[in-house]
Amino acid sequence: MFRIIPFESKYKDDTIFCLLLAKDALGRAPYINEDLLDIQDNYFDKDDMFWVALDADDRIIGMIGTNTISKTDMWLKRLFIKPDFKRKGLGSKLLATAEEYAKSKGITTIHTRFADDFDEAALFYPSKGFVEIENSNGIKHLVKKVEY
Repeated sequence: MFRIIPFESKYKDDTIFCLLLAKDALGRAPYINEDLLDIQDNYFDKDDMFWVALDADDRIIGMIGTNTISKTDMWLKRLFIKPDFKRKGLGSKLLATAEEYAKSKGITTIHTRFADDFDEAALFYPSKGFVEIENSNGIKHLVKKVEY
């Protein structure tokens, strides 16, 4: 069982730990994205959101953030799941949380991007209604129209 809540500063270290585990499982160099060092400033203070998923022990098992770029467009950022919690519906629930937020802001298009070799993302996003609109320099750009 898990629950999704807006990020709280007491989870900062555990959020970074989750990110590093997720990246390692994907075969990526474990580095910390700068925006995660100050989630308040990089998300909440910019009228965006960052959610974390917590397990029964109150540990971070997943995350997702938003980056609104206009009145109609929003990017997804940092959708990561701890390896032991993949394929249990957590990514879908985090995405649904971000989509509900998009609706509340009147967003009509949600964007995401990831490297060509992110095989899990290449399967996940199209299954959720995202369509690839560009592939440039090894980076896929997908969009989803928000349904009201």
